[in-house]
Amino acid sequence: MTSQKVFIITGATKGIGFATAQYLQKQGHQVIGIARKKPSDFPGVIFCADLRDADQTEAVIKKIQKKYVVDGVVNNVGNVEPQLLEDLQWDSFLNVLDCNLRPAIQMVQALLPSMKENGFGRIVNIASRAMLGKVGRSSYSAAKAGLVALTRTWALELAPYQITVNAVAPGPIQTESFIQNYPKNSPEEKKPIAALPLKRLGLPEEVAHAIGFFLDDRAGFVTGQTLFVDGGGSIGTVVI
Repeated sequence: MTSQKVFIITGATKGIGFATAQYLQKQGHQVIGIARKKPSDFPGVIFCADLRDADQTEAVIKKIQKKYVVDGVVNNVGNVEPQLLEDLQWDSFLNVLDCNLRPAIQMVQALLPSMKENGFGRIVNIASRAMLGKVGRSSYSAAKAGLVALTRTWALELAPYQITVNAVAPGPIQTESFIQNYPKNSPEEKKPIAALPLKRLGLPEEVAHAIGFFLDDRAGFVTGQTLFVDGGGSIGTVVI
């Protein structure tokens, strides 16, 4: 049985972040969420901050550290600004890289001293199947591939302290943002589903379960790995 821990989730109030908070709370853990707004039904404690701002990120981390000793973090916050290569704007490219990478770096840097002192830590970075390439996702693919590169590098650096670092790479997941861009039963929704071997969208709860595995006490011999939760999309399509 895994012992009770304190976990931070960034981008915690919607989709995968919220499902992960629910999962961890049911496991008996203390969940600390960071988001721009505070929902009434969050299964834990919420600290409000816009992580797109480096100063706000630093400030909210300090607030959390005054009250909690944190055992692990799920770096889930991110954004995507779809643009084809010929339309790619430099400011947009840098914004996407910043939002997907900088908060994760700030968070881990701040938590490292206590994790090292305790000889325990769990870091899970949320990547994406899009890191393997997707039309219109130059900035997002680069950012998520960079997050996986950080995952592998940090795993090597932090292994001596029994701190594990892993990544989860979701494919098409039935979240609020996905439904907004791909309405249910629309041609836009059917196209990505048809490309998946499992022929369905993933659920936020399924991604949360994968994240929970990496956070578990019993996953201490697993580090530097990326787990695709994508209906088989990362291995190709079914041959009939």
